[in-house]
Amino acid sequence: MKNPNLYAHFHAGFSPFLQRTAIETDTGQSYSFADIDGISARMANWLESLGLKTGDRVMVQVEKSVPALLFYLACLRCGMVYVPLNTAYQAAELAYFIENAEPAVFVGDPAREADLAPLMTRLGVRQFTTLAADGTGSLMDVALAQAPTHPVREVQANDLAAILYTSGTTGRSKGAQLTHSNLSSNAQTLHSYWDWQDGDVLVHALPIFHVHGLFVAVHCALLNASKMLWMGKFNPTQVLDWLPQATVFMGVPTLYVRLLQESGLTPQACEHMRLFVSGSAPLLTETFAEWQQRTGHTILERYGMSETAMLTSNPCRAQDGDRVGGTVGKPLPGVQVRCMDDQEVPCPVGEIGAIQVQGPNVFPGYWRMPEANAKEFTADGWFRTGDVGRFDAQGYLTIVGRSKDLIITGGYNVYPAEVESFINELDGVGESAVIGCPHHDFGEGVVAVVVARPGAQLDANQLIQSLKKQIAGFKVPKHLFVVDELPRNVMGKVQKNVLRQTYEKVFESR
Repeated sequence: MKNPNLYAHFHAGFSPFLQRTAIETDTGQSYSFADIDGISARMANWLESLGLKTGDRVMVQVEKSVPALLFYLACLRCGMVYVPLNTAYQAAELAYFIENAEPAVFVGDPAREADLAPLMTRLGVRQFTTLAADGTGSLMDVALAQAPTHPVREVQANDLAAILYTSGTTGRSKGAQLTHSNLSSNAQTLHSYWDWQDGDVLVHALPIFHVHGLFVAVHCALLNASKMLWMGKFNPTQVLDWLPQATVFMGVPTLYVRLLQESGLTPQACEHMRLFVSGSAPLLTETFAEWQQRTGHTILERYGMSETAMLTSNPCRAQDGDRVGGTVGKPLPGVQVRCMDDQEVPCPVGEIGAIQVQGPNVFPGYWRMPEANAKEFTADGWFRTGDVGRFDAQGYLTIVGRSKDLIITGGYNVYPAEVESFINELDGVGESAVIGCPHHDFGEGVVAVVVARPGAQLDANQLIQSLKKQIAGFKVPKHLFVVDELPRNVMGKVQKNVLRQTYEKVFESR
């Protein structure tokens, strides 16, 4: 394509179908592709009326809504850099992001305007505007006064399209820079590899400040000119009501667990569906198997990051192989993935190593962090993901955990995911998280935090005794706690940093 602007790719996909319904919401609203093009054009014209130029940052912290999505498209079409933020961040946290990204525009929730407006003034943000979950706010007021046509601006392939701030669980968040080329190449790869077809309809149940909901789900649907059934907040009943008219669903593992609790989840309810995709957090093999039994469908699990979009995927087409539970599949076409040992030598099949990646989807580096970039990229240009995993003989990748989660106890390496896999197989266990806590003799001691299945009663000592019969002694948790639930972030990932803080003195007190 002559213009590498990501929006130009979307427009090429849906322009033959402008009168087709693009989005139907859970509140009864409907938008055509012509609406998407026209409203995003008005928003783009408003941005340019402010005197903004290509490369200026536009920061957004609003609840999920269709106008919020259209504003993202507006930023793309006029070449500005979209910076979405988790809606959970508070004013004190926002100050860091604003000081780091220096946005020219900040779009916030009108319900928080009293807190946000003084912050914007203090930090020198040129334009502050608001957008509510129902689509109202000062942004829509000014945008709708603009013309409904806008020429998509020419950009270079390596111009920035977005900056996504990482969760910052190990320190200050880093802004992952993603280019138009990064995002368009990944979207086109997924569109092909996941076999998107004319008539596909997507149930959109994810947040849109994150790779999964914004870049994976939305991008594929727009490229394919597919209708999105759009929910502001996840509602399992609404999902079941929509499944008979949908073909694709994307969710984090927590959403699948919640759907499995619905009696209406049956093979009949899912008979119109083509593809269920899971990501953003590990999918328990138990959930994988139960979903197969309940629906007759096999979930496709894949692997990606804020810095890279999607990297690997289980096969979509039967002729490409089986979907294997507990794995994230094989590297996507054009993407290279390797597991390296401590000496930077590739690991043999079956051995655990640090995951490094390379490809057109991999970001060029972190925003204004040259020291981090020097550390996170190898001399030969591969990105160090911080994840740890292994390949099997068939080329499927299994993620073992984060390198920062590695527990070194008495000189032995313990990978939490391996211990969790054994704990999760014990009777009555719903899920678990394994962490390392400071230990005066061993450096770190292994600690497990476990959630029981509904109605089950767990005895911590009995669970530990059962594990001693199955795994090496140094891997067995020295303490095991049974809790009602594990702390998670909005994407469903267990917050092990929170658990480490909670139990950091467990070996002191015992």
